[in-house]
Amino acid sequence: MAEVVSVNISEKKGTAKREVPEIQLKLHHGILGDAHAGDWHRQISLLAEESVDKMRSLLPELQPGVFAENINTRGLDLKSLPIGTRLRLGETVVEVTQIGKECHSDCAIKKATGKCVMPTEGIFAVVVKEGTVRKGDPIERLEEEP
Repeated sequence: MAEVVSVNISEKKGTAKREVPEIQLKLHHGILGDAHAGDWHRQISLLAEESVDKMRSLLPELQPGVFAENINTRGLDLKSLPIGTRLRLGETVVEVTQIGKECHSDCAIKKATGKCVMPTEGIFAVVVKEGTVRKGDPIERLEEEP
C-alpha cells in the first residue's frame, strides 16, 4: 500500500523545506504556512521516496524536503500518473496538474551530483478536498469519475 513518508513546508521560496508533523490543505490555496501556497496550479509538490533514494546513493545525508517537495511518498510511481489523476492522501484529495519542472540554476543538489530528480520525477497538484495530511497516511489513487 502506498503511504505518506513525510510532510514538509518552508516559509520562504528557494529554500529547502523542513519536515513537520502534519500539514493543512486548503481549497484554492494549498498548504497553510507554505511559501508556494496560492490559487495556482502548483499548490503542492510530491516526490516519491524511491526517487530520493536514487539520489541518496550519491548524497546519503539527504533529508525530506531537500528538493523543496511538500510530500514524500512510498509505493506509488508518481511520475507515471497522468495529469488529472486524483489521489486521496489521508482525509484529503489532490489532483495532479503537472509532472516535473525546470530545475533552479542554483540547485545545490544538481551542483553537487550533476543531476536532480525533481525536474523529471516530481509532480504538482491542487487541493480538491481540504483536510490534514500526516506521515503514515495511506495514499489511494481514485478512479476516474464517469
